[in-house]
Amino acid sequence: MNSPIYVTQPVLPELDEFIPYLEQIWKNKILTNCGPLHQQLEQELCAYLGVDYISLFNNGTIALVTALQALDLTVGEVITTPYTFVATAHSIVWNKLTPVFVDIDPKTSNIDPAEVEKAITDRTVAIMPVHCYGIACDVEQLQNIADQNNLKLIYDAAHAFGVKHQGQSLLNYGDLSVISFHATKVFNTFEGGAVVCHSAEMKQRIDRLKNFGIVSETAIDDISLNGKLSEVHAALGLLQLKSIDETLLARKHIDHYYRELLRDVDGIACIQRPAAETDNYAYFPIVISKPYPLSRDELFNALKKQNIFARKYFYPIMTDLEIYKSYQCDTPNAKNLSERVLCLPMYPELTIEQIKLIVNVIYSVVR
Repeated sequence: MNSPIYVTQPVLPELDEFIPYLEQIWKNKILTNCGPLHQQLEQELCAYLGVDYISLFNNGTIALVTALQALDLTVGEVITTPYTFVATAHSIVWNKLTPVFVDIDPKTSNIDPAEVEKAITDRTVAIMPVHCYGIACDVEQLQNIADQNNLKLIYDAAHAFGVKHQGQSLLNYGDLSVISFHATKVFNTFEGGAVVCHSAEMKQRIDRLKNFGIVSETAIDDISLNGKLSEVHAALGLLQLKSIDETLLARKHIDHYYRELLRDVDGIACIQRPAAETDNYAYFPIVISKPYPLSRDELFNALKKQNIFARKYFYPIMTDLEIYKSYQCDTPNAKNLSERVLCLPMYPELTIEQIKLIVNVIYSVVR
C-alpha cells in the first residue's frame, strides 16, 4: 500500500527557523493583546497583499462574524451562496440575520450576479459572495448591484490570499474582505484569519470588536467576541511570508501538471481558473460527468482504496444540511456541481510521482 496522500498538507518552515521567534516572545513576555509580532505581521501583510488596513484574527470564522457586526447589520437578509463552507452561513445566523441562498455560475463555482439581483427585497441589507477556490467573483457586477440597491458587500475571501484582479489585490473589493489562515490554506498561521478594510476608522472599530468591545480600562461600547491572534501565531505568519512566493509557484506548477495529464480524459473537467494577474492555485477541483465510467463517489472511493484522500468540496450544499433546511431554495447549479466535484490533492510538497499515481487511478478505469 502506498503512503497516504492527503488532499492537503500544511506548509511549515524548518523548526530551527521558528525558534528565534519563540525566543523573542519569551524575552518580550507578551503573548497576545496586539503584541509586537502581531503589529509587525499586520504591516508586512498590508505591504505584501497591497491593502491599506488589515485586522488579524484567531480564525476566519470569528473574522466573518465580526465583519458583519462592524457594518451595524442588526436585522434583515444577507444574500449568499449555498456552495461554500458552513462558516459563511454560520456568520450570518450568528448575527441574527437571515441567509438567502442563490445559485451559482457552474463555470466559475461563484455566486451568479443575476440571481443575486433577482433575490433582493426590501429586507435585503447585504451580499456575502465567496471567491470559491480562490477564483474571483464578478466583482464589478456585484459592486454595481450593491451600489444601486444601497447594500453592504462583504466578501468571504477565505481562499483568495494573494490573488490580484484588475491590477490590485482582490481583497480590496467590497466593503470588507475576510481571509482565512487555517492550516489548510495557501498561507497559514496554524489557525488564524483577517479582515481587510478601507479606512483607519473601520480598522479601529474592528480591532475593538475583536477585543470584547473594549475602548479603555473603564469603557466597553459593544457586546462582542474575543478574536485576537496570539504572538505565536503571528510569529509563524511572519516566517511563512518569507517563502510564500515559492509556495505559490509550486502550486502553479502542480496545477499546470494536473491539467496536462488530465486533458484527454473524457468526462473529467478541470474547473478553469480565469487568467488572474496573480493566482494562488488554492485548490484543484475536477468535475466528473459522463462518459467517464465512474460517478464522483465511485472515483472518490477508488482513490481512497489507493490511500489517496481527495475531498468532496463543497458537498453537501448548505441547504441540504438539516440545520439550514428551513432556508431551502432552488439552486440547481450549486446542487449539480456539489454532486460531481472532487478536489484532488494540492500542496507544494506533492511530488510528480504522487501526481502521476493519482492520475493513473483516474485513467485506470478508461484504459
